[in-house]
Amino acid sequence: MRILQILPELNVGGVETGTVDFAGYLRDHGHEPVVISNGGSLAERLRREGIKHYTLPVHKKSFWIARKMIREVRRIILEEQIDIVHARSRVPAWIAFFACRHTPAEFITTCHGHYSAHFFSRVMGWPRLIIVPSSAIARHMIDVFGVPPERVRCIPRSVDLKRFRGLPKEGGDASAPVISIVGRITPLKGHAYFIKAMSKVARSVPYAKIRVVGDAPAKKPRYRQELEILVRRLGLQEHVEFLGNREDVPALMAQSDVVVMASVEPESFGRVILEAQAAGVPVVATSVGGVLDIIDDGKTGLLVLPRDVDGMATAVLQLLRDKLLAQKLISAARQKLEGQFTLEHMCGQTVAVYEELLSRQNILIIKFSAVGDVILITPSLKTIRKRFPKARIFCVVGEPSRKILQACPYIDELLVLDAEHHYRGYWGIIRFARKLRKYHFDKIIDFQNSRRSHLLSFLLSPRKSYGFRNKKWSGFLTDPVDPPGEDMFPVRHQFEILRPLSISYKHDYYLELWPTRKDQQKAKELLDSEWLGNAKQIVGINVAASEKWMTKNWPVKHIARLCDLLAPYNIRVIMTGVAKDQARAERVLKLTSSKPANMAGKTDIMELAALIKRCSVYVSVDSAPLHVAAAVGTPCIALFGPTFSSRHMPPGRHSHVFERRLTCVAPYTARCPVHPDGCLVDIDPQDVADKVLEFIGERVL
Repeated sequence: MRILQILPELNVGGVETGTVDFAGYLRDHGHEPVVISNGGSLAERLRREGIKHYTLPVHKKSFWIARKMIREVRRIILEEQIDIVHARSRVPAWIAFFACRHTPAEFITTCHGHYSAHFFSRVMGWPRLIIVPSSAIARHMIDVFGVPPERVRCIPRSVDLKRFRGLPKEGGDASAPVISIVGRITPLKGHAYFIKAMSKVARSVPYAKIRVVGDAPAKKPRYRQELEILVRRLGLQEHVEFLGNREDVPALMAQSDVVVMASVEPESFGRVILEAQAAGVPVVATSVGGVLDIIDDGKTGLLVLPRDVDGMATAVLQLLRDKLLAQKLISAARQKLEGQFTLEHMCGQTVAVYEELLSRQNILIIKFSAVGDVILITPSLKTIRKRFPKARIFCVVGEPSRKILQACPYIDELLVLDAEHHYRGYWGIIRFARKLRKYHFDKIIDFQNSRRSHLLSFLLSPRKSYGFRNKKWSGFLTDPVDPPGEDMFPVRHQFEILRPLSISYKHDYYLELWPTRKDQQKAKELLDSEWLGNAKQIVGINVAASEKWMTKNWPVKHIARLCDLLAPYNIRVIMTGVAKDQARAERVLKLTSSKPANMAGKTDIMELAALIKRCSVYVSVDSAPLHVAAAVGTPCIALFGPTFSSRHMPPGRHSHVFERRLTCVAPYTARCPVHPDGCLVDIDPQDVADKVLEFIGERVL
């Protein structure tokens, strides 16, 4: 793998040292590491070890500089063919997030601190996976930033034990012990409390040496000046030595008798503790944040409360006086360190997270239109799952279509867009997108191809989004596909969108539905209620199309005539439809002598599927039930007129189309003033009955 780490600077510090150590591990294990920072004392170490480093001002909180850096980092990602971009601070994370867009590189962060709940910090929780060094930071990211727990990977920071082998031990002089504090001089590190505690230690141990390793940030030198004033005020000038930033920290720790960590705010981890333990030195630390993951009080170190000057002094004196206790803590700490906090352990876990990130994808499929259209995407769902077997596949549908895909084996999660109530209009789409951003979709396949769906695709910021190039804001898609220039069956038409994914249409792709046992039981109860439970031949008839498509309807008198034509052959007929179709079904009953069973309005869509599956043949106009029949494998007879079967006929193993072109209205006209009861008057019931009998005869044979 080619790994790019990006952080503000490479001066002495836990994050910086860990970055350099990890880059060396990657190189030694066959990966290709690259680092971007503003430079620093550790940059030379990278160059000595043959690791590529780019010096860029990725630390500056300037919009214009960050904008320029996005272009530069994107150029490096493409030139170096980077697989993973790992950001370790907030400004570099913003730059890396936008630089990764429209490149193959994956974006990941490590959260090294308790970031404030400010929008500027939220970028640290945006990747599909984030790394935290301790359980305290994990809880913080989950509680404050709303990061789902399943996206958090806890990997403790580590220490390179090789750097601490063979160090000379100069501590142990009971009359002149060395007590050290190591870290950047900032108020949260608690140096002032440490010095006050050491004034108490110096009274009991007059020749104690107190070392302050580390320095204040270049822009805030007053922090160190305040500490120097405090030292003089407490009369500790002969005891305290400010060593500044040093590269020989392991040696300085090995020369110490006790190392103190005095932080007053929750630490993300506490690398200094590990380094002291690796050097064989006992540790006194404040019980804050990630420190609790490292030190078991009284077993691997001593814990005190933050700002507790007396407690800190007492703990240090205890270790100086009780050498047996100190040695016991050193031995237990070393054992825990070698088991949990080695460089190999941390780096191996991090590489495993990289591999997980590269192997998993989140794919969103959008189809929130009519019920029948949702059924039409089932072959596409099957082939997408086959093409991406390890991906997590999500599908957005409208509220009326929710039940269609609830049992679909090809998707992992169903997302429902309630466009009539909670998410109406374009503002509703914006709010819905805010809800879905947490999934971090890599690919979006837009079968809806509307303005709202294209807007949703854009707002979710996927790496790739696919749909047809049309006049409905298709510019929001990253990879729009030119629509075919000829009429195609709907399923084949949808497969044109999948061509960039190396998925092609095959003629044996059929619709599918998955009625549950409960749906099947409801269908059985309905048939039993009409004394049809043991009927050998049942023909279903869909009495109406959707309310707005009156021109699609077959006249009521034709439906009644078909029922009577089938009756002499001992064929039972059931009429299906939604609740609004009950009146139309009652009109059929008044015109027929065979009295078919009226089941309009008695089923939901999946109960209807179970009912149609019990039929020998199903007759329907161009409407959702026609798609249902094709999906459950029931032979179907389709009646087309104002719409074209070449565009809308679902694929089925056994189907026949009766199609009449209307002369009184133009194609795709929804309303007809001439034939209020339905426009397909030229489709003869006798022809339909003959085809029904033909299908039934084939099934009997």
